[in-house]
Amino acid sequence: MDVLLIGSGGREHSIAWKLAQSKNLGKLYITPGNAGTAECGENVPIGTNDTDKLVDFAKQNDVGLVVVGPEDPLAAGIVDAFEAAGIKAFGPSAGAAQLEADKAFAKQLMRSSAISTAEGRIFDRFKDAKAYIASRDEAVVVKAAGLAKGKGVYVCDDPADGILAAEKIMCDKIFGQAGEKIIVEDKLLGEEASILAFVDGRNIYVMESTQDHKPIGDGDTGPNTGGMGAYSPAP
Repeated sequence: MDVLLIGSGGREHSIAWKLAQSKNLGKLYITPGNAGTAECGENVPIGTNDTDKLVDFAKQNDVGLVVVGPEDPLAAGIVDAFEAAGIKAFGPSAGAAQLEADKAFAKQLMRSSAISTAEGRIFDRFKDAKAYIASRDEAVVVKAAGLAKGKGVYVCDDPADGILAAEKIMCDKIFGQAGEKIIVEDKLLGEEASILAFVDGRNIYVMESTQDHKPIGDGDTGPNTGGMGAYSPAP
């Protein structure tokens, strides 16, 4: 089977490396890819958000499966577009991708479904967020509600830092539309773990736990990045 992998980061390099090991793989195309993915398959210069061109490419090259890495095209409905064209795609629909793309939506869903989550509030006006943060004595976590390439979370040990983070996101618009809403949460202490699963509507296949390390500096210092590395299994 010929496969189209969409993305250009380290994540896509890892996926391409693993796909290339499959005995069931025919050709592997990566759009747009990077130097690492070029060692695993053929890079094709089409942008990750150019849905129409990607669908046309998949049709013209008899692609049997599309694997989508980045969050932006998933949130925009790229999987829905491939499925509408009769092409199988691995990734969530636009509706399901809102769990990742909209932290306010995810917070409300967890509350309504009695899923444990940090106590927090959602704000769409800076003055309201500022007043709430200023009223607190505890450390807070300030999050841009939308997609910010893994950089939209600020862990703030005092209210002044929290207010500054909210101002950067909502007033300075450092993340654009992703910062039109923010979530202000209690800071939780403990070991981080990510546990992901594959689902097909009937079955759930749970993967190994992992621990991501996002701060840019040694010893978990400095601002968050899209990820400085991860290991599995997590302790």
